[in-house]
Amino acid sequence: MSRGVVFVSGGSRGIGRATVLKFAEEGFTVYFSYNTRRDRAEEVAREAGDNVHYIKMDVTDPGSVLDAYEFVARNAGHLNVLINNAGIASLTPFNELTYEEWEKVIKVDLTGVFLVTKTFLPLLIKAPWASIVNVASITGQTGHVLSSAAYCAAKAGVIGFTRRLAVELAPKIRVNAVAPSIVETDMTRSLLDTEEKRRKASALHPLARVARPEEVAEAIYFLALGEKSGFITGHILNINGGRLIC
Repeated sequence: MSRGVVFVSGGSRGIGRATVLKFAEEGFTVYFSYNTRRDRAEEVAREAGDNVHYIKMDVTDPGSVLDAYEFVARNAGHLNVLINNAGIASLTPFNELTYEEWEKVIKVDLTGVFLVTKTFLPLLIKAPWASIVNVASITGQTGHVLSSAAYCAAKAGVIGFTRRLAVELAPKIRVNAVAPSIVETDMTRSLLDTEEKRRKASALHPLARVARPEEVAEAIYFLALGEKSGFITGHILNINGGRLIC
């Protein structure tokens, strides 16, 4: 018997993939979205098992998000956990940052979180218990040397959105976020693709390494479940190997 219903945006790779696999392993029915690579989504679904389903969704397109909502509504009827993970990275220095890139990063990484949450909220309200976990970043709290102003602004917005929503949706729905530093995923490949780059990235953290996607997934799982974190809401859980204190 399923322990509950989970939806993960951007679940075909990186942190999202690890999160899908974690919840599936723990006995949840998992729905997740992908945007461009159906083959990756199929691979995750095969690995995760029978109670995992995927759908194509563009978090910046209201019609696409509504289609995903209706897919979950038809098949599950409610939603216990919403995980806003889908996002893109930007490393462009400010003097090279175009309006078009700024708009794209903000639209995917911040407006997408709003749109998915707003659309899926009725399914969370229907559930006997529910929570939301947003994937923010250390960049939303610091001027991260390895990210752009657009990415920093978007992730700071996710943190503010998380805190305000925690107030508005309490006590029915808890809302929290994780804020990783550098995680070894496709999105960070250009930061870690040589030994010298990896050494420099690792040296930014007191724990002298970068994070694994599975470590972030464990933190998401902790925040999502009421039996483990039932008195936590509006919290930003830092997963940064101590970098924030340096």
